[in-house]
Amino acid sequence: MTNIYNNILQSKAKKEKLLAILLDPDKIDLKNLAVLVEKINHSPATHIFIGGSLVETDILDDLIIKIKQNCSLPIILFPGNPSQISNKADGILFLTLISGRNPDFLIEHQVKAAPILKQTHLEIISTGYILIESGTETAVERVSKTIPLDRNNPDLVIATAQAGEMLGNKLIYLEAGSGANQTVPTEMIQLVALNIGIPIIVGGGIVDLQGIQKAYIAGADMVVIGTAFEKNLNFFLNLKSNIVN
Repeated sequence: MTNIYNNILQSKAKKEKLLAILLDPDKIDLKNLAVLVEKINHSPATHIFIGGSLVETDILDDLIIKIKQNCSLPIILFPGNPSQISNKADGILFLTLISGRNPDFLIEHQVKAAPILKQTHLEIISTGYILIESGTETAVERVSKTIPLDRNNPDLVIATAQAGEMLGNKLIYLEAGSGANQTVPTEMIQLVALNIGIPIIVGGGIVDLQGIQKAYIAGADMVVIGTAFEKNLNFFLNLKSNIVN
């Protein structure tokens, strides 16, 4: 699997909306994986993200191999730290937490990951990761020890996204956090979309079709669904014909 990023760019140019399902290895039982993959195959997902703020299990390679046996979607790593790298995936979001000021998440983890990534065939996609205040302390906030950007200060979020683009990020990821009480404001998505040229990913706290569509309409090129699917594998059952585009 190659040219993941080029395909994202092509979809953006065609105004085709993308959908990623985020899987946390710590919350997956390999014995039930066949059912999970079947649900993904019958969903409107275009990508699979794998990772989490804290991944303590050692099943990552095995998980990816087994998913690939019955699913053709590109698998992209969404790592919380360098230990979450697997050459079995197709690509990796090379994340920089540009909303925070913790050097571990601005450069330290990336330095540790670089020699590992040089030994893989993963497509490396530089991604500016922006954590937005969501009404509750999320795992990203706890682990990164950074403060989310104020949801009522869109100018700072726009400037941060623009800085990420100028630094060479290929994607901007606006994140409310796993299980967030509030999603990224649609007005904020819209303003960021109007002020940068690279694709925008939006995730965190989106729990229904309306939330997905609002993010798309506001300017998200890709929406990520994690907790909602994790809690209900039938989440997409009645949405497939309506959710994308």
